[in-house]
Amino acid sequence: MNLPDTAALLYQATSRLNKTSDTPALDAELLLCAVCGIDRSAVTRDQSLVLTNRQRDFFSTLINRRAAGEPIAYLLQRKEFWSQELLVSPEVLIPRPETELLVEQALEHLPDQPCNVADLGTGSGAIALAIASERPNVQVTATDISQSALEVAMKNAVRLGVQNVTFRQGDWFTPLADQHYRLIVSNPPYVRVGDPRLEVGTLYEPVDALLSGYDGLDALRVICAAARRYLDHQGVLILEHACDQKIAVHELLSQGGFETIVCNTDLAGKPRVTWGRREKWE
Repeated sequence: MNLPDTAALLYQATSRLNKTSDTPALDAELLLCAVCGIDRSAVTRDQSLVLTNRQRDFFSTLINRRAAGEPIAYLLQRKEFWSQELLVSPEVLIPRPETELLVEQALEHLPDQPCNVADLGTGSGAIALAIASERPNVQVTATDISQSALEVAMKNAVRLGVQNVTFRQGDWFTPLADQHYRLIVSNPPYVRVGDPRLEVGTLYEPVDALLSGYDGLDALRVICAAARRYLDHQGVLILEHACDQKIAVHELLSQGGFETIVCNTDLAGKPRVTWGRREKWE
C-alpha cells in the first residue's frame, strides 16, 4: 500500500485547519516537524518524506486537536517570548506578544545598579526570565499561587541558564515577606467572567490565570492596593491590563497611593500597560 508523502499530508492537514486557525499551513508544518523531529527547512527541501504508521497516526491526532481549537503552543509544548523558547503546558497561560511591552517598560525603569524585582503571578516565568536575562545584576523574585505553574517556570529557568531568579509559591505578595523592591511587575488575570471576547483557544488555558471577577479587576485591585508598601522610594509598579481598563487601572493606582501614573499603548495602539511610581516615602 502506498502511503501519502508529507506534501499530501500537509495539504490535507491545512484544509482541515482552515476554519480553526489563522495560519493553517504554518500550524500543519510545525506539527509535522514536531512529529518527525525535523525543522521546517527540511520539510521545504523535501516533501516526499513518508511517515511511519505511528508518526502518521500521531500527526492526525495533533491535527484533530488543533482543529478542535487547542492552542498550537500547547500541542508543541513551547512558545517563543522575548526571543527565548519557553516550555508551556495547560498549567500556565500562553505568553502573548503584547506582554513584551511590559518587559520593555520594566527594562526602561530599572537602574544600572543591582536591585530587586518582583514578578507577581509568573506563570511560565516569561516576564521574570526576560528581565533577568537582560539584567544579570538584578535579582528577580517570581511568585505564583500554582505549584504546577512554578514547576514549569523553574524548568524554563534551567533550560535558559538563568540563575538570578528565585521562585516562591503563594498568593501575590504573600511570599515577599517584608522585602522591598525597586520594581514590581505583573500580568494578572484581567478578563471579566462571561466576557464574550474569550476565544475558543483560551478555554484550554487555566481559568485562574484569565478570569478576575465580574469586571476583570479583582486581581488588579489587590495588587494596586498593596504594592506601595513593598516598593522602595521611587519604586515602580507595572501592570498589564485589558485595553478598556485604562481608566479603571489609573484610578486603582491613584487610590493605592501612586503619584506618577502613565499608560503605554501596544503595537496596535491600544492601552495595554500602565505604571505608577511611589514618589513619597513615609
